Amino acid sequence: MNWIALTEEAQLDQIKEQSKQQPVVIFKHSTRCSISDMAKGRLERKMAPENVQFYYLDLIRYRNISNDIAKVFGVHHESPQVLLIKNGECVYDESHNGISMEEIAEKAA
Repeated sequence: MNWIALTEEAQLDQIKEQSKQQPVVIFKHSTRCSISDMAKGRLERKMAPENVQFYYLDLIRYRNISNDIAKVFGVHHESPQVLLIKNGECVYDESHNGISMEEIAEKAA
C-alpha cells in the first residue's frame, strides 16, 4: 500500500481535481485507537485497486483537516473512516469494522 500523506488543507482541492481522473480514497486514522489500527491493517493486507489513489490522514496531528473534509465532502466525521471521492464528490463512506478493501474496490469500479 502506497499511502500519500494528507498534511495540508490545500491537498483537498488537489484530491477533488484528481478524482475527476481516477477515484481517490481518504483514510482517516486515529493513531490512539485500536479499532483504527485494525482497520488500517486490514486495508494494508489486501491488494489495493490499481486505479485508486490512497491518502492517509493522521487525525490526531491534523484534526483541522479532518474537520475540513467533513465540510468539503458533506460527510459526518467518524474515526476510523474511509471516503471514496469520484468526480469531486464523496460517493461512498464507511467507518470502523465496515471498512474493507473489497467494498472500496467495488465502489471505485
